[in-house]
Amino acid sequence: MHRYRFLLSRQWVILTLVAIALIPTMIRLGFWQQHRYEERTARNDLVSAALHAEPVPVERLTSPGHGVTRTEKYRTVTATGTFDTAREVVVRRRTSADGEVGFHVLTPFVLTDGKVLLVNRGWIPANGIQTAFPKVPAPPAGRTTVTGRLMADETTAASGIKNVEGLPDRQIMLINSGEEARRLGAQVLGGYIQQTAPEPKGGSPEQISDPGSEDAPLNYAYMIQWWLFAAAVPVGWWFLVRREIRDREEAAAEQQQQPEENEPAAV
Repeated sequence: MHRYRFLLSRQWVILTLVAIALIPTMIRLGFWQQHRYEERTARNDLVSAALHAEPVPVERLTSPGHGVTRTEKYRTVTATGTFDTAREVVVRRRTSADGEVGFHVLTPFVLTDGKVLLVNRGWIPANGIQTAFPKVPAPPAGRTTVTGRLMADETTAASGIKNVEGLPDRQIMLINSGEEARRLGAQVLGGYIQQTAPEPKGGSPEQISDPGSEDAPLNYAYMIQWWLFAAAVPVGWWFLVRREIRDREEAAAEQQQQPEENEPAAV
């Protein structure tokens, strides 16, 4: 056992404690990445199922005061009514597919039963000063049937966007059916839709693209990586121990040879 006495030295005690601490830490990081992988996979499955589901009338999924659930989000819905452009607003600080900052156009859509559906018609650039209401391309006039993806109300907690007060007239920061119901003095269906049809003339407003899938396989790769690191720590520690033993034994052998070489030759 004297070969391993060096493990009691200050340097090796610290190295061993660090190795012991790294193993459970890396295992926990692996489980965290596994959780992220499962969470993102479940989200991707929900989004894919919603996008590929058959379109349904919007009032089958939402109603005034309803909170859109995870399973309802991104479902394709249809509605028939009339766009109310007189009470249209724009949503500030929204980016296009190319990352350009502009507005989303939010237009009340009055259904045949008098209720209101909020329709995000898409993105327009912020040409000129942002304190004035921008020029917005008109939607189809008269009775229209629209199709879109159902979305949940936006909140500061979920989006990170601060709901700034004192904005210019007809400009908002967040799309929230409760706030819009108070502004419009009408029964507004919970949530809103991102319009996908009919397509706007001339391509403006620029319609919002389908939600992309989150990179779940990357989390899976990180999970495996952390667990491999955890397994490599004791292997690496043992390799360092064996190398230290070998170096010490070689040094001891050299010291034993030096006295023999220095002894005077017999006369």
